[in-house]
Amino acid sequence: MFVKEEDTVENAAHLDEARDPLIIAERWKDEGRDVAIATVVATWGSAPRPVGSHLVIDADGNFHGSVSGGCVEGAVVTEAIDVIGTGAPKMLEFGVADETAWRVGLSCGGSIKVLVERLG
Repeated sequence: MFVKEEDTVENAAHLDEARDPLIIAERWKDEGRDVAIATVVATWGSAPRPVGSHLVIDADGNFHGSVSGGCVEGAVVTEAIDVIGTGAPKMLEFGVADETAWRVGLSCGGSIKVLVERLG
C-alpha cells in the first residue's frame, strides 16, 4: 500500500489554511469582520473534542471549526455573538449534569469548558 506524505500521522494533526479555524479567524478579521474565538479549555469524561479545539464565529453567526462535534455549537455561537457585542469574554460549561447540556445535545457522558473571546 502506498501512503502519501500528507496522509502520515505527523501531518494528520495539521489543518491546511482552508480548514484551520485560527487562520480563518485571521482572514475574517482582515476582511473587517468582528470575530470571536471559542476554545475548549477543559474536558472531563467522554468529551467529543479535545482541549485546544477551536470554533471561530463572526457577528453574523457564521462559524467554522468545532468545540463539540456539533453537540453545543449552536449555544456557543449565540454566546459568541454576545461576546462580540460586549467585548467581555465568557467561560461556558456544558456537561451531562447540566440541564443546558441536555437541551443543546451534549449527552455523551462528559463535560467541557469553552472560553469565548472577542478577537481584536
